[in-house]
Amino acid sequence: MAETEAALRTLARNVRAARTRAGLSLDELGRRAQVSKGALVALEKAQGNPNFATLVRLADTLGVSVSALLEGRAEGRVRIVAAGDLTPLWTGARGSEARLMLTTSGPAPAEVWRWTLEPGEEYPSHPHQAGVVETVSVTSGRMTLIVDGTEHSVEAGQTAAFDGDVPHTYRGAGTGTCHLIMTVHLPPGPGSPA
Repeated sequence: MAETEAALRTLARNVRAARTRAGLSLDELGRRAQVSKGALVALEKAQGNPNFATLVRLADTLGVSVSALLEGRAEGRVRIVAAGDLTPLWTGARGSEARLMLTTSGPAPAEVWRWTLEPGEEYPSHPHQAGVVETVSVTSGRMTLIVDGTEHSVEAGQTAAFDGDVPHTYRGAGTGTCHLIMTVHLPPGPGSPA
């Protein structure tokens, strides 16, 4: 329980700081991210339990990565993250999950995710901000990637890249679990050199 409370305090501090840097009121952030003002107030007080979709909308609206909202202050020059060390940010009813492993630093960060998708289970994602590019690299199994309504089969050993500013869905395909590494390449933030 103490870990959850600490994570909520970190999230609250990071959302408030990013909102302040962006010069947004609670009302304006809520309008842009499609999150109620009450939920934002609770979040900034380290209360509540925001879901994965809410975190993604807030990060997109604030122009930061999801992990920038979740991570504490960096410690040292090298970060090593074990696959099982992080709690899944999304779990499906059939056992699928997505874990945010880390986000690179710099003016145009990239998020690195580890996903498992069970056959037939899917995760639909809303469009991200303009300039976001996603890649999915299937390490075992098979998935169906749906980008702007068009289906693409991606099998073990294949990587797909696409602009993330359109609706997209990840679906497990075949008869076994699909394992993949997904990266989300974010555009340079405000004030970064182009």
